[in-house]
Amino acid sequence: MAEAAPFFAEVTEAPEGGRVTWRPCDAGVRVRVAVWKAGTRGTVLLFPGRTEYVEKYGPAAIDLAARGYSTATIDWRGQGLADRLLPDRATGHVARFGHYQRDVAALLAAVRDAEMPEPCFLLAHSMGGCIGLRAIHRRLPVRAVAFSGPMWGIRISTLLRPAAWALSVAGRLSGQGHRYAPGTTPETYVSFAPYADNMLTTDPGMYAFMQRQVAAHPGLSLGGPSLHWLHEALAETRALRALRPPALPCLTALGQRERIVDVDAVRQVMKHWPGALLDEIAGAEHEVMMETPAIRAHFYDAVAALFDAHRAGG
Repeated sequence: MAEAAPFFAEVTEAPEGGRVTWRPCDAGVRVRVAVWKAGTRGTVLLFPGRTEYVEKYGPAAIDLAARGYSTATIDWRGQGLADRLLPDRATGHVARFGHYQRDVAALLAAVRDAEMPEPCFLLAHSMGGCIGLRAIHRRLPVRAVAFSGPMWGIRISTLLRPAAWALSVAGRLSGQGHRYAPGTTPETYVSFAPYADNMLTTDPGMYAFMQRQVAAHPGLSLGGPSLHWLHEALAETRALRALRPPALPCLTALGQRERIVDVDAVRQVMKHWPGALLDEIAGAEHEVMMETPAIRAHFYDAVAALFDAHRAGG
């Protein structure tokens, strides 16, 4: 039986009866998985973004439960309460982007062990969208997929992009890949960025919700990425853009105010995805699932409609 892991219920809202456990991956790395068996229409595999953790998605699990779906989500290696990979715990780091697929396998094992409702679907945000796209190319067992601000490219100006590649490669080759990427610090974004003109959400209540979580439990927070992570991310997103999108029903939501991921990269992937829908949402920032109530309802209704239409496959 999987070992129970901590869950900070007092700083989130989530369906009743959740189960949060440690799951072993490789080389002593363990991740934290949360499952909420709260709906009978199927299970949503919710892949979080960089810096995120399971408590952040308690409200998403409630919204999905209201539409008939159970949820399973994860702390990726190197963030949340999962094992951190550098002595400086604040640095976002992974040895290889492909290693996140081992975490995906751990999440699927937890879903099987908990006998979660079938079929499964994918809902992935930001970095989770990168991990998720790779996973479905590797035959992730899902009937349909939905993305929110997927990281299929990182927003870097055309002039600075060669420098980003050069710095990330140089850091790796010189043994300095553990250092923070330029312009980033050990502080997590919501702890220093004021609500005004933040790049995540236009909803002040949801921004305060995120701030309260990391203030109450600093161990959940994560600072900037390492130079090594940056190189891995640039290489992985470039490789994914070169692949033909899979033949799966797909919805992607993108805030029209998006300032974190590369909007052109998202449009490029979606342009070649057969039958997929790109929903560019007016007024939304990067985190559609943390946006105003109207935007959240619009998104979850569209996601549920897509999943409902493909519960039987085909």
